[in-house]
Amino acid sequence: MTQGQGEQRPPAHGGGDDWQRDVLRELGDGASGSGRPAAEPRRGEPTLRLVHPASPRPGTTAEADAGEGASAPHEASPPAAAPHDAPAGHAPQAPAPRAGTAAAPDPGRPAPPPTRPLAPRTDTASTPDPGRPAPPAAREPRLPAAPAPESSPTLDPRLLLALGSPLHGDSVSRRTGRALRKLTSSVSQDVAEQTRIARELQQPVTTGRVVAVTSIRGGVGKSTVSALLGRTLNHYRHDPVLTLEADTALGTLPVRMGAEAVRWTVADLAPVLHPSMKLTDVTGYLVPVSDGGWLLPASRGQVGPPLDMTAYRKVTLALRRYFAVTVADCETLPGEVARTAMDTAHARVVVAPTTAEGVGATRQVLDWLARLPHSALATTVVALVSNTPDTLLDDKTAAGHLKEAGVTVVTVPYDRHLAGGGPIRTDLLAHATRQAVLRLAAEVMGRAVRVR
Repeated sequence: MTQGQGEQRPPAHGGGDDWQRDVLRELGDGASGSGRPAAEPRRGEPTLRLVHPASPRPGTTAEADAGEGASAPHEASPPAAAPHDAPAGHAPQAPAPRAGTAAAPDPGRPAPPPTRPLAPRTDTASTPDPGRPAPPAAREPRLPAAPAPESSPTLDPRLLLALGSPLHGDSVSRRTGRALRKLTSSVSQDVAEQTRIARELQQPVTTGRVVAVTSIRGGVGKSTVSALLGRTLNHYRHDPVLTLEADTALGTLPVRMGAEAVRWTVADLAPVLHPSMKLTDVTGYLVPVSDGGWLLPASRGQVGPPLDMTAYRKVTLALRRYFAVTVADCETLPGEVARTAMDTAHARVVVAPTTAEGVGATRQVLDWLARLPHSALATTVVALVSNTPDTLLDDKTAAGHLKEAGVTVVTVPYDRHLAGGGPIRTDLLAHATRQAVLRLAAEVMGRAVRVR
């Protein structure tokens, strides 16, 4: 019905049939909206009582109300139907109205006051309903709070006591003979060589460089070479250097780097990293090395699931924004993470033992690198490591066999300090070992900087 019709009052009960026809006429006008009188009622049809519109249900949102009432008024609750047999003496009953319209009142009851139809709301989203609780305010997006893992020692304290005092890489007689030779040798040549190496190690970089270190099998000195490279680069460079462990098979990199305990791993840090983090935020998840630099382990000294390739790529790509050089101690070939690291790194180091089978397997790896689409062989350096003083294979013959593939080979001689295990102390390294590591770091850094 229209607003003007909704304000009219029905006459009192003294009108009989005229009162009923007036009510039906008003109801018919409100239902159809055309202004024509309603059809005459027929006998035997059920009578529907007029009910008030249902109150809004608690918990509904403003958007739902706007969608339901944008083009039509709110529907009333389903009315209850009267018995089919009308009692004798009652007036004819009105026809059942269509859905969404009001029904005729029971003639035996007083008529309720007519109600105005609810007008459609057009500003539901902006005007809150006073009878409905306000929706919760939108919160700012925040990073997921990751539970901090427990700190774990890298070595059992009883093993540390049994480790004993570390040995110097050179024996006393060798150190004495080298000191005597320095008195008669030319100092200018040594200074020139050290200056050239330092210049190579301190080359500026535009973006973070990643150096991947791997081998054909475990136990050949891969983690030892990674630790030596990380400490050497950190000593000569003024920007931050990270040594990352990508081998979860109970690697020895945290022990060789001198870390007493580890907490966060590569897999733990992958979902935490965010582009809005600063360097001070990132270093809170890393292990500081005693003589400088940072360490990110791959495990907490327990057997766990292997490192996911997606987590490795995400961590290395994200940390390149904060660290000038990242030395990645990868798993052994042909592991999935090792192949991904060798394919995506700026420079590569393949550690080979000075044995016949070790050199032969490393040559096969070099042939595989030559077939990669990114010409990975040009940025690869081989570290030929001797783990025993009694080597049967001639190191010059082994280096020549590897150089045939078109790579640079750096021989790392046997060192008593490195062979003893435990944390590496650079002041206890043999002189030949220190010079070999400097040359290896300079070769690797020169190749990593040239890659764009």
